[in-house]
Amino acid sequence: MARTPIQAILVLFLFVLLTPPTGARGEEPIDWDSHAEEQTVTVVTADEDGSARETTVWLAVLDGQGYIRTGGTGWGGDIERNQDVALRIGETELLLRVEYVTDEAQRDAVKAVFREKYGFSDWLMSPLRGSNPKIMRLNPRVEE
Repeated sequence: MARTPIQAILVLFLFVLLTPPTGARGEEPIDWDSHAEEQTVTVVTADEDGSARETTVWLAVLDGQGYIRTGGTGWGGDIERNQDVALRIGETELLLRVEYVTDEAQRDAVKAVFREKYGFSDWLMSPLRGSNPKIMRLNPRVEE
């Protein structure tokens, strides 16, 4: 049976979404320090209806670990529903699971990295994030 163009696009989209890139299954530790100078990355989350949402965000690297953060955003709500995300850094796509940072000392240390890296822009954007942004540690997703 021949597929309509929309069906073909849907099949291709599902194939790309469900097929992890080589080396992105969490088998290898991520060298976050090699990405520390990246100004922006793309986080891919799943909306309530399951469709992919791509959002450009800032990246902080502290002690060899990657972090992202958000205020009350739609993609932040996506992560509350499902902590599995993809992160695109240039041509590399990493399959990750976020973990919320709740320790205040760790939160302060990550905030300081963002402030040092993004300077005035970070300060300017802070009212949009609110006083208690969601800070997320980026961990390799372990496929079972």
